[in-house]
Amino acid sequence: MPKPMHRSRSFKRAHRVTPMGRHVIHYRRAKASMPHCAICRQELNGISVKGGKSRRTNSRLFGGVLCARCTADIVKLGSRVEQGDMKLNDIGMKQKAYVLQLMAH
Repeated sequence: MPKPMHRSRSFKRAHRVTPMGRHVIHYRRAKASMPHCAICRQELNGISVKGGKSRRTNSRLFGGVLCARCTADIVKLGSRVEQGDMKLNDIGMKQKAYVLQLMAH
């Protein structure tokens, strides 16, 4: 049985065969992947995977979650819903949650 720290999936497993023919598992920490936009899945610019929390996010609205283009679309949709030009049901499922967050903010 592996150690408790190796039971989670935060460690990558590498199956190896030793020179004596034994099958062993080597564990190594998985590398952090680049953050992606929650709507369009594009890589987020200006965000580092290294460093503290302030280096990993932007200080703007939906920073570290949405890209600039999707954030602009959400702001437009939110203003259209508030003005009555659109209904909330006319917005897609992915965007609706962020529009609701924007309106509550």
